[in-house]
Amino acid sequence: MAGQAGLFDLQDRYAELSKSGDPLERLLSVVDFEVFRPTLDAALGRKDRSRGGRPPLDAVMMFKILV
Repeated sequence: MAGQAGLFDLQDRYAELSKSGDPLERLLSVVDFEVFRPTLDAALGRKDRSRGGRPPLDAVMMFKILV
């Protein structure tokens, strides 16, 4: 059981990252990613979803992953 994560381990880790100056938090405070949404939606050209299937992932979230 020594390798099992505790209930608040992830929350504590995020707090440590924030205190030490997490570069991702700084990037989110500087860049407004929603500005890119119209361009990303136009570039992706998603198909008609009336036939069902898995919903597409958010374009802005995927862009953040690439950055």
